[in-house]
Amino acid sequence: MAIEKVRAFFRAKGLEDRIREFDVSSATVELAAQAVGCEPARIGKTLSFLHEDGALLIVCAGDAKIDNSKFKGQFHHKATMLTPDQVLEFTGDIIGGVCPFAIEHSNVITYLDISLQRFTTVFPAAGSANSAVELSLSELEQCAGSAGWIDVCKGWQET
Repeated sequence: MAIEKVRAFFRAKGLEDRIREFDVSSATVELAAQAVGCEPARIGKTLSFLHEDGALLIVCAGDAKIDNSKFKGQFHHKATMLTPDQVLEFTGDIIGGVCPFAIEHSNVITYLDISLQRFTTVFPAAGSANSAVELSLSELEQCAGSAGWIDVCKGWQET
């Protein structure tokens, strides 16, 4: 089970106590925010896309959406989301529990979107559709093995 792999990953980093498992689903931003008890924007949703012969994972704020023109400008191809089977193949996770942690596939690159930078901590999934882990941005960057911060989302900017 993916959550056990993620739990072992965080145990090795001394952060296992940050993982929260719920009796209810946290498979969507709204459900995760209710389960955690935070605003939906603080949920770190992990979106997965095809990229060359592998996959891109982009962790963004719960209220952000991919901006296709920004994505194409950054990666030089159209944003094509992975199918559920591809998500499982590349991440070991199922839709609703996709996270950027303990990824064993060598052709997966993870980025963090700047939409997360307005928060001190965020709550990405922890490998199941009923879990989350609270991390600071620097912890997220390190634990996700991030290739860097990018700006490929819209709809989140504060007015």
